[in-house]
Order: sequence, then structure tokens, then C-alpha cells
Amino acid sequence: MRLYYAPGTCALACWISLEWAGAEYSVEKVDPHSESYRRINPLGMVPAVDVGGVRAMTQADAILQYIASLYPGKKLGPSDDLDDRFEFNETMSFLTGDFHPAFWPYFSPQRFSTDAGTEALKAVKEASYPRIARVLEHLDALIGDEGHVWRDRRTVADSYAFVMARWSEKLPASWRDFPHLAAFMESMSADPDVRRVLAQSSQA
Repeated sequence: MRLYYAPGTCALACWISLEWAGAEYSVEKVDPHSESYRRINPLGMVPAVDVGGVRAMTQADAILQYIASLYPGKKLGPSDDLDDRFEFNETMSFLTGDFHPAFWPYFSPQRFSTDAGTEALKAVKEASYPRIARVLEHLDALIGDEGHVWRDRRTVADSYAFVMARWSEKLPASWRDFPHLAAFMESMSADPDVRRVLAQSSQA
């Protein structure tokens, strides 16, 4: 299994989850916008995973759930109970459909304005702040006193939320402003596998 990643992206969630799963894998740092990588993923997005199939697997949510299913003994996903699976999928859908998109105007304001002027793009970025604060608040509530994103145990939802919550570091409201989320982030930062992935991804 080969994971294609770019530093700081949600691809690191897949890397962390592969470590937690005890998987045999390799990683390759890529430029998502390069022509060579677009032959792997035409959308030019990371992560992508090559497991020897006819094409690479894409989309972080799907890859994370694949990892959880591939290593059921590690219990990184839900049980087979229908309600459990719904609740877990609901959580992952929040991270993919609400949490991640909240940051898009901040990172790529030019996509959300026909005015490329400095002030216009600044306004777009600033308009993202309340939305980001709202999804951080919801994530904080999901974590609660249990210390994990889904219920009271480590799952791939933890790695996914951790990597994306780090994006709020320099914003007016960051993960540090939400008590349950702050405790979660500190616990994740102390995890040996997480520390290893962050160190290796920044050095590669």
C-alpha cells in the first residue's frame, strides 16, 4: 500500500491511521498540482492510496473507512450494528462535509470572489472565521468529556479531526479556545504515532 500525501493536508490523517492499524505501507510526498500526480488522481487532491488496483483510491473519508475495515481487530471504526454505523458515518460526514469546507474560503479565497483585489480576498477570508468557529464548537461538543471524536475510543475520526483542527492555529478562534477540543489536541499531540508522522511529513 502506498499513500500519496502533501504536508499539512488531511492525507496525514490516513498516515496516522495506517500507523495505528499497524499496516505495511509506504508514503510518497507529491505536488498535487503536478502533471505526474494528476495521472494518479485527476482531481489533483490528496490523499490517494495505491493498493494495486486498476486505479488509486481517493477521498480521505473513504480511505479512512477502508483502513478501519481492513484492520477490524484494531477497532478504528464502528461495529456492525446499524445504529453504530450510522452514527459513525454521520460523524465522518460532518468532518468531510462541514468541517473541511469551512476552511476553503480561508485557504483559497480567490475561489469565492470575482474580485481578485487584496481587500476583497481579505473580506472572503474574514467571512470564514464565524463558520470555522461554529464547526470547532460542534467538534468540541462531539468530543465532550470522553476525549474522542466518536464515543469513548480511538477511531479514524480522531486522526481526521486532529489534522484539520490544526489548521485553525492562527485564526481568531483556534482549537485552544474550546476546552474539550484543546484536551483532545494535546492528547493527540502526545501520541507517539502522531508525533512520528508529523515529524516525518515535515522532514520529507
